[in-house]
Amino acid sequence: MTRLPEGWGTRRPTLDDVPELLRLVHASDIAALGAPDFTTEEVREALTSPHTDPVRDCWVALDGDGAIVGWAYPRNASGGDRDFAEVYVWPERGEPALRPLLALLLGRITERGREFGHDPYTVRAGAVPTERAWIAALTGAGFTFLKQHARMTMALDGPVTAPAPPPGVTVRPVRHDDEAELRRFHATIAEAFRDSDHPATDYETWRERVRGESSIAWDEWFVGAVDGEWAGVLQSSDTSAEDNGGWVRALAVLRPYRRRGVGAALLHRAFAAYAAKGRTTAGLGVDLANPTQAARLYRAVGMRPLYEANVYQRTV
Repeated sequence: MTRLPEGWGTRRPTLDDVPELLRLVHASDIAALGAPDFTTEEVREALTSPHTDPVRDCWVALDGDGAIVGWAYPRNASGGDRDFAEVYVWPERGEPALRPLLALLLGRITERGREFGHDPYTVRAGAVPTERAWIAALTGAGFTFLKQHARMTMALDGPVTAPAPPPGVTVRPVRHDDEAELRRFHATIAEAFRDSDHPATDYETWRERVRGESSIAWDEWFVGAVDGEWAGVLQSSDTSAEDNGGWVRALAVLRPYRRRGVGAALLHRAFAAYAAKGRTTAGLGVDLANPTQAARLYRAVGMRPLYEANVYQRTV
């Protein structure tokens, strides 16, 4: 059914809804994963991300009492030829809004594809295996399974000391007040992910996203070198800070310097920086189909999957 129950409705979300939306996604996370996996910063970011306009692209579903029971929004920070559809509903009581919100979102995503100048336009969505109603809604709307994604985590128990890097490898904080260095930092991420399924983002869009974050811990961003040559970077995010966690948004090592210990050295330095601030966990997301086999590196430095999610895809 793609129509809301009698007496239910929709409206556009605003930043004033962030606390209620956080309660909604926490309830959804707990039902699917057993624990919340969303922060206030991530809700705010979803409503303010580049190429996402809450007035045109997002909806909340309201039950007969006017309470928010569902939330739908797209993600395409690069404006490229791929969108990501996100729909959250309150377990059980919000489930009647699942398919109607997905239908609204897909209609808007079709328009977004035209506006961005892409035809065809790809849409993806993620679901953990326990989210049976969501998976049924996706497959019913023409989505098919593509691959798996994992949320990796590790505990930071007390002080953490980064081990000495391999010979020739050095790690230092990024010079965030140097525009040329930030451009090189972004270019490294773009180049390293070119042989993966990660969507490319131009520098100005990337900088806009960084500027839009409520706080930036530049001392958690690092540059790695091999024999003095720029080799890789690690970008952190404060999205998990309210949960007392450190978050690796991007780890990128240029092809000529892979398998030299640069990635591990960058991760260890970041973990030590998080722990020095009293953070109790470190986390990141990884595409399990990544040709660089990044998940193997994350396991080698002590990380383990918190959960794995299926990624589904269709074109519009």
